[in-house]
Amino acid sequence: MNEPAIVVMGLGYVGLPTAAVFASRRIHVLGVDVNQRAVDIINQGNIHIVEPSLDIVVRAAVTEGYLRAATRPEPADAFLIAVPTPFKDGKVPDLACVEAAARAIAVVLKPGNLVVLESTSPVGTTEFVSGCLAEERPDLTFPHTAGENSDIRIAHCPERVLPGQVIRELVENDRIIGGMTPQCSESARQLYKRVVQGDCITTTARTAEMAKLTENSFRDVNIAFANELSLVCDHLGINAWEMIELANRHPRVNILTPGPGVGGHCIAVDPWFIVDSAPEQAKLIKLAREVNDFKPEWVLNKVRQAVDTLHAELPGRTRRDIRVACFGVAFKPNIDDLRESPALKITRSIADLGCQVLVVEPNAKELPESLTADNIRHVSINEALKNADVVCVLVRHSPFNKHRERFMGASHLIDTVGLTG
Repeated sequence: MNEPAIVVMGLGYVGLPTAAVFASRRIHVLGVDVNQRAVDIINQGNIHIVEPSLDIVVRAAVTEGYLRAATRPEPADAFLIAVPTPFKDGKVPDLACVEAAARAIAVVLKPGNLVVLESTSPVGTTEFVSGCLAEERPDLTFPHTAGENSDIRIAHCPERVLPGQVIRELVENDRIIGGMTPQCSESARQLYKRVVQGDCITTTARTAEMAKLTENSFRDVNIAFANELSLVCDHLGINAWEMIELANRHPRVNILTPGPGVGGHCIAVDPWFIVDSAPEQAKLIKLAREVNDFKPEWVLNKVRQAVDTLHAELPGRTRRDIRVACFGVAFKPNIDDLRESPALKITRSIADLGCQVLVVEPNAKELPESLTADNIRHVSINEALKNADVVCVLVRHSPFNKHRERFMGASHLIDTVGLTG
């Protein structure tokens, strides 16, 4: 068995595609994950997530012997950390997975190794990783104390890919590479240029961390503007999607599309890292987060009003008899990713109202554990449109577009994504 040249810690929506892309260049890669089921599936040449083209790349890499998976790291030349960075209560960053990954690779480090943090992280996390490694390996030197003379080189190279297009964007997109020293940056740049066709731009670790947080905060602020407009338009009896389309005809205006909130591991989380680091300075970023976090509650109130109206109009029928169809529970169209999904939270809250919930999620074979309840069923588009008393469109999955006229015919329609607008 070949010793891997690269170890990728974390085999989720970023880690597995990253491992597969490097392996597709005939580089021996070991992917590491704590999920034994995911490890077994990958070693069979299959994938445990939904991402176009990823299955083809993984199958070829595993078959040709360039990619394998395990639950523990092995010695290698480079280690990429691509694990989750959620937040804890109070919107405080949770670096437990990053720390665990760093301490896990520490035992197999050797002089000359490169460690790259890919996980989107608060400013200073790359230095935190260096400190964790140093605690585990006092026999080695690290950049935060030894600078350019360190045994181990450490950098931050944040992922910046779009779910549904990850394989292409891993290759084509520019990458920001922030080393703890110039030599750390250069070592990481040389590694990524083996697969990246875009520019690899070097900077400091802290600047790279802040740049990624800024990218997602920029999008969050703009989404918040669109979501706030949808609240204003609803209050004034205006079709928000039509209004935005007209406003966007101005040559210098490009308003985004409103939705039920903001989901995904990045945009719904990363701005809080900036707020946590600079609460007095990040006022607009914090307000945008609050606007987007409020939108699911606003949608739930719309559903509650529709259910109450039906309850009043239909004597003899209890709330338990009313059927609400929720179309989509992923955090964005045409993927199965449920991380921080506002649609998922809304669906769970609707079920808590006591009515029957018909969930339509064409990208999932089964519903997540959070939607396990006696009054929740996973159904087809046709069954939901045929039987629902209230239709709630939460994600604009492509299969829904073919039924647009049927959606428009629903007597109680809550369209949060402009499918019928």
